[in-house]
Amino acid sequence: MALAGSWLAASLRSASPLMLVLLAETLSQRIGLVNLGVEGQMLSGACFGFGVAAYTQDPVTGLFAGALAGMVLSLLYGALCIHGRVNQIASGLCVMMLGAGITSYAGREFIGAEVTGLAPLAKNLVDVDSFWQPLLTQLTWSAPIAILLSICAGVFLYRTRSGMQWRTVGESVDVARALGIRPRIVQWQGLLVGGFLSGLGGAVLSIDYTQTWAPDMTKGLGLIAVGLVIVVRWNPYLVIPVALLFGLADTSVLRLQAAAFNTSSYLLAASPYVFCLVVLVITHLRVDRDGNMPAGLKGVFSDR
Repeated sequence: MALAGSWLAASLRSASPLMLVLLAETLSQRIGLVNLGVEGQMLSGACFGFGVAAYTQDPVTGLFAGALAGMVLSLLYGALCIHGRVNQIASGLCVMMLGAGITSYAGREFIGAEVTGLAPLAKNLVDVDSFWQPLLTQLTWSAPIAILLSICAGVFLYRTRSGMQWRTVGESVDVARALGIRPRIVQWQGLLVGGFLSGLGGAVLSIDYTQTWAPDMTKGLGLIAVGLVIVVRWNPYLVIPVALLFGLADTSVLRLQAAAFNTSSYLLAASPYVFCLVVLVITHLRVDRDGNMPAGLKGVFSDR
């Protein structure tokens, strides 16, 4: 039981950054915006959040700073797509490359530095079941917060009037406008929330998970989230199990490497991404073509 609890704790820690950025992209696409820039927003959150945490010696302040950094970068994407009506894919690539360039330059002084992450949920447990002990002593608050945010996002989308407005805008801007909804305001709301969450995911990665900074440390995690939105069927509730599956695959790789498993380290490092690709293909084959995709997203990939 202790081994199972240890694996679950490690998987949740690995899954927390992806869970946040996957939730960010899910909400963005729910309002009809495919934001490839989440990769750059996540990098910005990781870099500037780490810098603030190192300067203040406070991981919580660093997490908020990282979330704000992601939100600031999402302003550029919003200005291009919502107001400038520039192609969403091109705008996302622009934001992604800008985020990578800025963080590579600004993060030079942070390379090799370390910070203290968040405190574990509990310490020095004695009279606790062997399954729960590693969960409580190895997990920090980032994992429960990521899970809680996913549940709250699901409740918001499917149980509130504002959530219904978000879904209406994602289906059709014209229909939303005819119903008296102001699509631009709704899109800005979703985009800023997505920027906050993706920046927070990056900050969790650098401050709480790795506790260090390196250029391009997200390694395409934001782009993985863009693809996994299809797997979660644009449903915030499904973000939790899908991210946990990725976390389990990543944890398996790390433990196989630690056990000196006789295979290429590059092949092992690529396996979580191959796993995501396989899940994506299986999901596409087993469900209908459109699934739960908001109708407004179809125009992003059409010729019109």
